[in-house]
Amino acid sequence: MKLDSSVSAVITGGASGLGAATARRLAASGVKVALFDLNEEQGEALAKELGGVFCKVDVTSEADVDAGFAKARAANGQERILVNCAGTGLAVKTASRDKQTGEPKHFPVDKFDRIIQINLVGSFRCAAKSAMGMLSLEPLEDGERGVIIHTASVAAEDGQIGQTSYSASKAGLVGMTLPMARDLMNDGIRVNTILPGIFSTPLMNGAPENVKQALAASVPFPKRLGKPEEYAELAETMVTNGYFNGESVRLDGAIRMAPR
Repeated sequence: MKLDSSVSAVITGGASGLGAATARRLAASGVKVALFDLNEEQGEALAKELGGVFCKVDVTSEADVDAGFAKARAANGQERILVNCAGTGLAVKTASRDKQTGEPKHFPVDKFDRIIQINLVGSFRCAAKSAMGMLSLEPLEDGERGVIIHTASVAAEDGQIGQTSYSASKAGLVGMTLPMARDLMNDGIRVNTILPGIFSTPLMNGAPENVKQALAASVPFPKRLGKPEEYAELAETMVTNGYFNGESVRLDGAIRMAPR
């Protein structure tokens, strides 16, 4: 797909981190961008910077997602690109003992479900609604109508202690990539997933410096945290390379996560 002002994109989690870097990269090629996020201040500021539109969206809310797409499409037209970056995590063991009382306890199921709803179901919700809209578009070269990119994590394949909900949600994204690409193949919509390793995002930047240095040292090469711009570069390649379809790709400096 050629990137220019005739193309529009929706980026969930687009106000910061990987989503913001992707929005900037696409906008630099002329693409009209819409940012779905809960952070109004950051989202509005970035949308203004990029000449795009901000939509306050909770991806677990059907009404929010519908309203977000309606606002984005009213401003930019039907999107040909969806990049799902909205997500969160929670570190809790499946079962453990209370540190103070020694009593056994388990991961609260409602909290487990919350991570699944945001990371997995939220991504599917946005993808399904975006794909439905893409069906209305005139096909481009090779009959292409659009591209969907999910953001999983290396935790989908080697999750650490306490990451059962996070790993399950991200493995679900990997698991639905190929069947979603097959679902949409006859309508010219490609689907791919990126599995980032340890990246320098706002959440990571809040960690103590010694923790960040230790994490950087654990990466085989290069021995540093990933840059959001590197994620954005791969996302762009997945959009512009028309033969890139049904793939889940690690972007991690060859790291394989230890149990803890």
